[in-house]
Amino acid sequence: MNKYLFIFFCFFMLSCANESDPAADKSNFVRIYDSDLYNASFNPIDMQQTPDGGYLFLGSRRLKESNFSGAYLMKVDELGAFVSEQLVDEEYLNPVGDLLFLNGKYYFFCMKAVSFQTQLVEVDTEGAIIEVYNVGGSYPTAAAVDGSNFILLSYDNTSKESEVSIINETGGILQTAGYSVGAGDAVQEPIINHFLRTGRQFPFQVGKTSGGRYFFNGFYNYTFSLVFTDLGTGGLGVVQGQQDDGGISRVVQLSGDTYATARFNFGDNYFLPKASLNSSGISSSTDLGGFPLPELVKNAPVKILVSKINEKDVILYASNTKSGQIGIYVYEQSTGDFLGSKYLGFSNPFEVTSIINTADEGIAIGATTYVTGRFPRITLFKLSSDELSTIF
Repeated sequence: MNKYLFIFFCFFMLSCANESDPAADKSNFVRIYDSDLYNASFNPIDMQQTPDGGYLFLGSRRLKESNFSGAYLMKVDELGAFVSEQLVDEEYLNPVGDLLFLNGKYYFFCMKAVSFQTQLVEVDTEGAIIEVYNVGGSYPTAAAVDGSNFILLSYDNTSKESEVSIINETGGILQTAGYSVGAGDAVQEPIINHFLRTGRQFPFQVGKTSGGRYFFNGFYNYTFSLVFTDLGTGGLGVVQGQQDDGGISRVVQLSGDTYATARFNFGDNYFLPKASLNSSGISSSTDLGGFPLPELVKNAPVKILVSKINEKDVILYASNTKSGQIGIYVYEQSTGDFLGSKYLGFSNPFEVTSIINTADEGIAIGATTYVTGRFPRITLFKLSSDELSTIF
């Protein structure tokens, strides 16, 4: 097991005093988790807060003997102090988010070396692996919880299809449907480069609407598109992108056909905190408009969280700025009006990977930073409800 070092930054000067305030230390902090394996690379993928108030991270790590990333798990306590880690066996590659919580256990999907078959990994609250279930198929890209089952989005390299599958807790496939990405190497190349991390990382996503329709954000009919489907013979709803140069960055249903979403188009980024999406017809993401965000990096990754600040229902957007900070942008849920923003980061560049509500009515943000500007390390930002209340 690696010996872990951590760097602790408190948003307040309390940590510099002779006596610290444990409640304040618990609700506001930043931790960077460094390793004595200097040239190792650890990238967070997703995280969950555990019942003891701590945090469980799913991450990826660079492997010397594979073009794919390996899997990594890390547990920290409620103050962000390192507890344990699991360097998952190199037999298991390409871990994908979300880190899924179901019936008191945590799960993630990955694929097995050589066969590339999809695996479902079950872990406990400390990040120890309990069981690995063979699912079959290949190239998982995104996952979500669906009642007592999971929804999995994957890419079938044989049939050249984006596949949506319903998977039970032991890896059994209950239902699956495939959607052609189109023929030709030009379509498949950016997908494979995504898995090898040699090209753009696409914002794959999968889920289910309150009305019972499934959706996936991925490749369909030559284009990176948001697709609504019943997994049967019914018609599709497709929000088309611009081949691999434009599309939806993230989507969260608010009610009915109203969604908080974001889109990218040839490098530009737009936020749409209250967008109406056509889930039963054909439309284009470029027609959605939205608020332009020129301060964000090209084709910025976006995370969206429905939360509450100052007793107001809000939508939080988190993304990466050109200045190397993480921008938090707050919109009123009922109107879509912009309320304020906050920026996280100092000296080193930071990139957001996840954002969650916490049990103390604050939020936690998983992020990546870089040691000597080269080696990625996991970072945890914790913001209290009091800190969030200063945004507006």
